[in-house]
Parts: sequence; C-alpha cells; structure tokens
Amino acid sequence: MRLDQLDRMTEFAVEILSSGDRNQIVALVRRMAGKWPQVSALGICFAITSAAARLEAEFDDPATMRSAALGYKLAALVASDILALETMGGRQVIGNDLMSYWHRLDPFFLKL
Repeated sequence: MRLDQLDRMTEFAVEILSSGDRNQIVALVRRMAGKWPQVSALGICFAITSAAARLEAEFDDPATMRSAALGYKLAALVASDILALETMGGRQVIGNDLMSYWHRLDPFFLKL
C-alpha cells in the first residue's frame, strides 16, 4: 500500500468521524471497503484508528470523543473479520474480500 493512498483513506475517515453523523460513521467501514476494494483491509483498520486518534488529540468535546470511540470500535470489529478471512484463506485480505465475506457469511457491516 502506498503512503499517499493511506493518507487519503485516513482523511476520508477523519471527515466522516468528525461529521458527528452516526449513520455516516457506522457505514464508514463498508464505504471504505467499497471505495478501496483492492487495498489491504488492514489499511482500513489503520486509517480509521489513525483518524480516531487524530480527533482525540485535536479536540476535547464530548461529541468528538464519542465519534472517536465509535471509530475505534469499528476498527476493532473489522479487524476480527480480517483475521477470520486471513485464517480461512491464508492470504492478505483486501477491501473486496470484506465485501464478499459480508454478503456470504456475516452481514453485520452491511446492515449498519
């Protein structure tokens, strides 16, 4: 994964998390997997975690802290999906793999 691509992903996550719109935030993982289907799925986790950490460092209001906490939770949940897929498939998981997994086995992120 290229650094500039990871930067774009992180900026996208910052934008969504800082919106404070719960509907947009809970759809963040799904949107990122669809927007970057050929990128390492762990990059999605990293970008969301980095975005949440940035918000925590730059802002000190309760609404932003709730958005950051939700970002951390989403990153942790998608990390468990990535581990499941890597264990089953024995290879690096990309965004497209997540979308397929969610459609076939675990629709959690599709329902958010």
